This record gives sequence, structure tokens and C-alpha cells, in this order.
Amino acid sequence: MSGRIAVVTGAGSGIGRAVARTMLEAGYRVALAGRRESALTETAGGMLGAPERGALRPDAPEGGAIHPNALVVPTDVTVEAEVDALFDRVVQEWGRVDVLFNNAGAFGPAVSAADIELADWEQTLAVNLTGALLSARGAMRVMRAQSPQGGRIINNGSISAQAPRPLSVAYAVSKHALTGLTKSVDLDGRPFRISCGQIDIGNTRTEIMDELGVGSGALQADGSRRVEPTFDVEAAARTVLLMADLPAEANIGALTITASGMPFGGRG
Repeated sequence: MSGRIAVVTGAGSGIGRAVARTMLEAGYRVALAGRRESALTETAGGMLGAPERGALRPDAPEGGAIHPNALVVPTDVTVEAEVDALFDRVVQEWGRVDVLFNNAGAFGPAVSAADIELADWEQTLAVNLTGALLSARGAMRVMRAQSPQGGRIINNGSISAQAPRPLSVAYAVSKHALTGLTKSVDLDGRPFRISCGQIDIGNTRTEIMDELGVGSGALQADGSRRVEPTFDVEAAARTVLLMADLPAEANIGALTITASGMPFGGRG
């Protein structure tokens, strides 16, 4: 897969950071998108053990040594013009897009559906759903027009796309809707050799797990709190790479990976 071109949104932290680094290590050229340029530069420059670490691209931010196959593109996925500019920049730099890891997301407020504020609801859906649509749209337009035609989009869902946590209405609804987006993109992309799949990840060790209190006691459906098991984010990243590396004739439409023993199967 050496030299293939990927775009990773939400690449400044968590799963996005791990996936971007894993793809760089596998030989991909990777455009890192996210709101914070400093975090993206840290992702692109912090690959321990990579022989290219510390190489300086001519367009790297001042003082920022980044991987030579990384392209840092600050992007707010809720802003249409910025998403369009992201894909324009990648095409200008590398000529095509082979893979999009559609990852940018936000958990939103921990509040009951009876109490959520409209502004909080709209902001969560803007990032998790509208941002995912804009990113998929941008990738599809490039993949449809390029030669050879086609590509792959991998949406980062969540096990909340299957069963919600308590007090997570905005997040859960956005992730359920993302499943519909995944299926629609895969269907609409068929004539252009564009495939789309979704990975639903549960309890990988990232910052959001601290917000949910997974390590200290996450709220359960019965009102109790329980310390939940987690797993290394690198395992999730390798799974995304597995999906990305499939030949064009194959696609994983839906894949679930969770921490062993987490309270998911019986949730609710």
C-alpha cells in the first residue's frame, strides 16, 4: 500500500492520531485534518521509532518537524468551505485521495433527552453528522473524478451506534444516523468504485474515556456506576488499517471492536 493517499479527520488526538500515525508507518501519505494546528503537528512529528521522524517538510509550521509523508491541514469539519479546501489541498499536493477515515467527533452533553439544550444538540450533530457528510462528500467528489476512479471511506461510528449510554442522546442519535450515512455513501458510490464501511469502537483508551469516567466508574443503564475495561488504541488503529488495506473488490461494511469483557452485550 506504499504511497497511497489518505485523509484523516480529527487527527489531532485519540483514535484519529493513532490511525494517522499507523497509516504513515504503513507507507501511506496522510493529510491530517482537525481544528488545532499544533495538535496536528504533534501527531505528524511524534512517531517514535519512525526513521523519518524529525524530517522537515518545506511547508511545515515554523519550528514544527513533521513526517515527510504528512500534510497538516487545519480544518473545522462543520464549515463547508474549510472541508472543500481540505480536499482541494490534498489534490493539489498529491493528485488524488484513496482513503478517508471520517473520524472527527464530539461526545456532547451528558444530559437527558428531556433536558438537552437545542444549541448543544445542534452542535453535536453538526460535528458528528454534518461534518461527516461534508467530509464524505468531498472525498466522493475527488474519488469519482480521479483516474483510476474510486476509493474507500471508513466512518468512525461507535458502539453507541448500536446501543446508547445513559444521558447521551445527542451522541447516540448522531452515531445511529452515521450508520445510515455509511450505507447511503456505499450505495451511491457503487457506480464509481467507491466503497464505504463503518467501524464501531468500544472503550479504547483515549481522552473521551476519562470524560465518561470509564476508569473510575461509568454510569450504567440501571443507575449504578461501574469501572469498565479498556483496550489499547493501537489495536483500533490497526483494525482501521486492515479495512483500508483491503483490495478494491472487497469491503467491510460494518465492524465492531470492543474491550474484552466491557458491559455492552447486555447494555440496557
